[in-house]
Amino acid sequence: MSKATTSAPSQRMLRVGEQVRSALTQVLQRGEISDPVIEGTVISISEVRMSPDLKIATAFVTPLGNSSHDQIVAALNRNARFIRGKIGPALRQMKYMPEVRFRDDTSFENFRRIDELLKSPEVSRDLDHSEEEKD
Repeated sequence: MSKATTSAPSQRMLRVGEQVRSALTQVLQRGEISDPVIEGTVISISEVRMSPDLKIATAFVTPLGNSSHDQIVAALNRNARFIRGKIGPALRQMKYMPEVRFRDDTSFENFRRIDELLKSPEVSRDLDHSEEEKD
């Protein structure tokens, strides 16, 4: 009998992902990374997704007030081994220290696009038309 695979993360993956997110946030807030691209930039970590074996952590980041997201993400990935060492003490209960990968968080851009679509005249017209049919 094979174990059923689901696409939804387990409770353990979610819990460990939140712990890694918290540890990463602390390292970034303390300014421990000495990279000219990262220094002086406020970076928000919206989510950390863990692999099922908890050995890979993918952190979704958004540099606030900076339009060069690709450069920031590349700088974080260049410093990933250093960052991994810095988050170690906060995650000492883990059997394996996860490899950290950084990705640009595009969810806010997606939300903005959906919002623009919902406010477009075509959609507004359709929504008004459907409300008139209910009356």
